[in-house]
Amino acid sequence: MKRFFDIIVSFIALIVFMPFLVLLFILVWIKLGWPAFFTQERPGKNAVPFQMIKFRTMTNERDPNGNLLPDQLRITGLGRFIRKASLDELPEIFNVLKGDMSIVGPRPLLVKYLPYYSKRESMRHQVRPGITGLAQVNGRNNLSWDKRLEMDAQYIEKRSFWLDLKIIFITVGNVIMQRDVLAVSSETVPDFDDYRKEQSAKADHEN
Repeated sequence: MKRFFDIIVSFIALIVFMPFLVLLFILVWIKLGWPAFFTQERPGKNAVPFQMIKFRTMTNERDPNGNLLPDQLRITGLGRFIRKASLDELPEIFNVLKGDMSIVGPRPLLVKYLPYYSKRESMRHQVRPGITGLAQVNGRNNLSWDKRLEMDAQYIEKRSFWLDLKIIFITVGNVIMQRDVLAVSSETVPDFDDYRKEQSAKADHEN
């Protein structure tokens, strides 16, 4: 039932938003450069990698050595607007149609984080990752890593069709009000692997 719901909702969303997707695609291409889409490998169901697609929100500016500049220096006013309005997530509709993602589920994080999850946190990979999820409607990037991943585990334990509907309705309200969105999360939120390494170092020091 969940997969059928995902296909129907994402197909309708694609039809409704197609003119806007085309317009945004052209705008991003002109203002931020080619390609207009940003793709990145993320772990899906059972931690099997897939290519997640989003609208790009940053330029490709590099330092004299050819390395990409920090996110804070590459994101533009347009990019910040796209992120705050959650418009960068719209192309993930294609991931849902393909079967890589679901409308609701734990957000797909980085592949490099896989070795750092606890057994309970790894439950997040029992289902397809989502465009939105329980953590996203309860604080999103304003949550600590521990709280965010606990929300994902709770979703796995409590998941139901009615919970998904509730999350979708709250998500719509949050997007309209632009709640709990950080244009550049790295400005305040450390990478999860760095966070866990720091925790481990503190524990070793205390022992």
